[in-house]
Amino acid sequence: MVKMVHLTIDGIPVTVPRNTTILDAARSVGINVPSLCYLKDLNEIAACRVCVVEIAGIQKLVASCNNHVWEGMEVYTNSPRVREARRVNVELLLSQHNCDCPYCVRSGNCELQRLANDLGLTHLNYHKEIPAARWDNTFPLIRDASKCIKCMRCIQVCDKVQSLNIWDLTNTGSRTTVDVSGGRTIREADCALCGQCITHCPVGALRERDDTQRAFDMLNDKQLVTVVQIAPAVRAAWGESLGLPREKATVNRLVAALRRMGFQYIFDTNFSADLTIMEEGSEFLEHLAEPDKYAWPMFTSCCPGWVRFLKSQYPDMVKNLSTAKSPQQMFGAVTKSYFAKLIGVDPHRIRCISVMPCLAKKQEADLPVMQDACGDPDVDLVLTTREVDRMIRSEHIDVNALAEEEFDSPLGVGSGAGVIFGATGGVMEAALRSAYYLVTGENPPADAFRDVRGLDGWKEATFHIQGTPVRVAVASGLKNTRKLIKALRAGQVQYDFVEIMACPGGCAGGGGQPIHEAQELAGVRGQVLYGLDQVSNLRFSHENPAVQALYRDYLTKPLSHRAHELLHTDHEAWAMPLRPEKK
Repeated sequence: MVKMVHLTIDGIPVTVPRNTTILDAARSVGINVPSLCYLKDLNEIAACRVCVVEIAGIQKLVASCNNHVWEGMEVYTNSPRVREARRVNVELLLSQHNCDCPYCVRSGNCELQRLANDLGLTHLNYHKEIPAARWDNTFPLIRDASKCIKCMRCIQVCDKVQSLNIWDLTNTGSRTTVDVSGGRTIREADCALCGQCITHCPVGALRERDDTQRAFDMLNDKQLVTVVQIAPAVRAAWGESLGLPREKATVNRLVAALRRMGFQYIFDTNFSADLTIMEEGSEFLEHLAEPDKYAWPMFTSCCPGWVRFLKSQYPDMVKNLSTAKSPQQMFGAVTKSYFAKLIGVDPHRIRCISVMPCLAKKQEADLPVMQDACGDPDVDLVLTTREVDRMIRSEHIDVNALAEEEFDSPLGVGSGAGVIFGATGGVMEAALRSAYYLVTGENPPADAFRDVRGLDGWKEATFHIQGTPVRVAVASGLKNTRKLIKALRAGQVQYDFVEIMACPGGCAGGGGQPIHEAQELAGVRGQVLYGLDQVSNLRFSHENPAVQALYRDYLTKPLSHRAHELLHTDHEAWAMPLRPEKK
């Protein structure tokens, strides 16, 4: 039986289990003790000293995030001593913080800004000394040292959740800061570009490269034809930072907003997710038919963060990746070939822009091997969900007042199987639905493969397709991925098909999604996607009429010569920095 502890917090009786922190005990009764560095179970180091409280009988103030309750404890979370200490600690942080808030991407969604406002700070009592900020601003991930508050959240998330150790503390004393570990530049590092450090940063010290002005320039160039695609996971999150309730933040309302901005053609990446299933599923069945020709298991390849991870950590296993491009890149290749021909436009005039929940997609679009349609990049520009929300605000579009509008045709048709690409396990489930059909000629029950759903970091299942057992595994988050690969390499597990997503929870929890303090929303967003699949008229990728027309009129069949030219790639044709050797 769990031992319970009785205490009072600000005069309120509280009963919580033994070993509960003071911070959690206070929050359990609705008392909000502010904090900046705290991340439950990840970063409980009391570095910022903002969460200090006063305890009766104890002379010094104590951090509430890593001190536990005891029987009879009397806690005061906002006494004069606490308020003064909190105020001083925040002022000291501000003395080394670049406070150019009007043009910071986190303005209005910054924990330091909110805390300073809550404390009523109107001026600074300390000399201000801003550290120099030097960075390669062409890289998709931007770090601004002048805004870092040394909370170390980025270090802990990268180490404990993603196992990549990209960040570390450098220098000493007042010059202590966070930088790329091992004295490397960010381009020299084996960063997967998952962006989890960004979504867990409390301020604007980490952000994506802002490509919104490039997008506006394309929209304003009358010589160009602008085509935009919306990724599956974006529809589950885009309205969060715009104040839209989930039931109103539909993808069709986002279509209306993008049309107001001036995009000429608005399509759904669900279309190319279905196309990916046809190519990747057919490739998997080809491997099953001739198992001695291929490396096992076959890995999915639609997550560029995962591809970067594999290339840098386990380069000898790159041969296990499906050669299929990601849905983003397939869409770009189809846009600048098949679609350009349909509308009678020179593909060099088309600008293909993606709205993605992901930073790694920015790097993927820039790869030299992703120029197969006409010699230009298949995808010209990638915007994160946060960036497209900023564009909507800058265009003064009232999304609450917008009526829903439909995607354009023919690349705007997607199935429920395409929608669930945005959740961990969704790619595997969608692939198995169509693989079953391709083998048997019949559709399985649409939810026959639901065992791969859920937020567990590593899931496995065995399904039978016409008597053949297919062993599958799904992992999300790169630490979970590393455990799975180590088990594979040690011969402890055996699989036929493995889906990996770099971000915990899949794309729904991607590094380009809206940021909410102390909330992990991948599960909530994933449920939105599964709900959309459940009510979809199309639940199988192979039944997508637009995909069927593409094969009938242009590609002939999955894995055809033209399909290989446009929709597949050589993952070994570009380089990644390798993981540093551990000493």
